[in-house]
Amino acid sequence: MLKDRVAIITGSSQGIGAGIARYFTKLGASVVVNYPFDSEADKANEVVKEIIANGGKAIALKANVASEEEVKQMVEDTVKEFGKLDILVNNAGITRDSSVKKMSVENFKMVIDTNLVGSFITSKVAAEVMAAQGYGRIINTSSIAGQEGNFGQANYAASKAGVLGLTKTLAREYARKGVTVNAVSPGFIRTPMTDAIPEDIRTNMINEIPVKRVGEPEDIAAAAAFLGSEQAGFITGQLLPINGGLNM
Repeated sequence: MLKDRVAIITGSSQGIGAGIARYFTKLGASVVVNYPFDSEADKANEVVKEIIANGGKAIALKANVASEEEVKQMVEDTVKEFGKLDILVNNAGITRDSSVKKMSVENFKMVIDTNLVGSFITSKVAAEVMAAQGYGRIINTSSIAGQEGNFGQANYAASKAGVLGLTKTLAREYARKGVTVNAVSPGFIRTPMTDAIPEDIRTNMINEIPVKRVGEPEDIAAAAAFLGSEQAGFITGQLLPINGGLNM
């Protein structure tokens, strides 16, 4: 499905991003495992080593998605290494949770800068490369929190709702240039962060999900792979919820 494609997956040194990187390489893509800071380098390199050991192609590149200069360098290095850029998955994101009453303006802006501004910067830089090629796929990551809101996550929910508006606008502007732009909206997905939730709370959360299980990184990866494929060429400006029926 992704044979000979080149993909950047932001924030892919661990969690869902790492799962997407592994999945894409199994389908034949070469991937850039992106990480934001030096402290994440070892994790990113481990993902790359695992992919290569399994016969895939990958490199690790550092870039804070909130920095236009660093993103431009990452895209330039990607094209230099692989000759092109076909797919961008905007997975990088952070949380700084607290109620609105207790949330600082600094923490609100920090989440917006990474989750929303970061998605804008990476999309803007990648889309121009893709447009010049006449082909590209951008998959942004929204969230069920961006659809419903969530107590203690005003910053995160706002950023993920903004990602949807960004997706639709990018889709309109780049469709005629052969670039599709869509978004996925994960629900409760198994990650190290969700694994740390106390068992009783996890059980209550799972009971609210119609399919009665948490999602796996592979659930997100499979959807992103489809949206990143040639077969999805007539789909653009859409949001694909992946939440086990929690939001319908």
